[in-house]
Amino acid sequence: MLSKTCDVIVLGAGAAGMMAAATAGLRGRRVVLIDHATKLAEKIRISGGGRCNFTNLHARPECYLSQNPHFCKSALRQYTQHAFITLLESYGLSWHEKTLGQLFCDQHSGAVIDMLKAECDRGNVAWRMDTAITAVRRNGQFIVETAAETWHADALIVATGGLSIPQIGATGIGYDIARQFGLDIVETAPALVPLQLPPESLLAEISGVALEDTVARIGKTSFREASLVTHRGLSGPAILQISSFWQPGGEIVLDLAPEQDLDAFFAAASRVAHVGNVLAELLPRRFIDAWLSEEVRARPFKQLSPKEVVALKEKLRRWSLRPSGSAGYKKAEVTRGGVDTQQLESKTMMAKAVPGLYFTGEVMDVTGWLGGYNFQWAWSSGFVAGSNA
Repeated sequence: MLSKTCDVIVLGAGAAGMMAAATAGLRGRRVVLIDHATKLAEKIRISGGGRCNFTNLHARPECYLSQNPHFCKSALRQYTQHAFITLLESYGLSWHEKTLGQLFCDQHSGAVIDMLKAECDRGNVAWRMDTAITAVRRNGQFIVETAAETWHADALIVATGGLSIPQIGATGIGYDIARQFGLDIVETAPALVPLQLPPESLLAEISGVALEDTVARIGKTSFREASLVTHRGLSGPAILQISSFWQPGGEIVLDLAPEQDLDAFFAAASRVAHVGNVLAELLPRRFIDAWLSEEVRARPFKQLSPKEVVALKEKLRRWSLRPSGSAGYKKAEVTRGGVDTQQLESKTMMAKAVPGLYFTGEVMDVTGWLGGYNFQWAWSSGFVAGSNA
């Protein structure tokens, strides 16, 4: 087995790993980037419908979920969304904004991957794709073994991602390495994921119905975006967002008519129209037919008592649901939880108790909102780790 030496070993050739490797290489560090996958950065490739939602104009610490909420501040300040936009433009790539500050590449996701690869090549990063890691240990230096080579380095950056989308190669190796070196793992769970409802919810028959404007709420946390009825429950941006805060057994509340003046709406409603027809002015008819019992929706509106009208308003404002579960890691965009950031230096991404060991990206307990926030965390934390390793 060949024994080789470099300055920095990076494990994981995804968004954070390539950013870290490129940054370290451009500082003059001798870097090797190792990944078991055959293709680079598949998560970038499939993101944003192939256009890569690469950041968000509104990225800020409040948009990240962690047991240590202050941890992300330094990295986001050191490498901002505007820094990544500048990098993109320096390669002649253009972008456009969709809703809520989400930025997409005008070319395609592959162009973003090619840019990051070019940055790594500028830094003379050595590539080892399709290369499984057989052992990681430390004996003065960090030692990473593969089937063909053993690499020695003073610094190791773990950028192996989380458990989401295992079908493109996600594994828990990063958590195993963290535990091996004595770091704790905040319990992981699928995040930015569709939520499932019990079979008796009666919504399966209207799969595909979109609710264009809803507010999904858990406690004081809420997101206003579209929701989508699926054959197993609910999806859509509002649901994916709130799923990161949902705990098994808990409930979510949907406001189906946000900012609608329901008092004025019902006061102006036709007294002779059936309840179903009245509500069809607010929501898709197929949804109304499944959401309300036939007894209620077939009644003329004028037959509702004041108490029943109040109950209908409350149902629109606070439709309480208790999901039976999530769609799991196969459908999750990211993983909640991960390496405990209390044990990492926020300014460098290095483990406090293990000099030279760095973590970056999704493997850490930092989870962004939907809409480019998690890629920005990859760029920011990858840059910081690569700047210090």
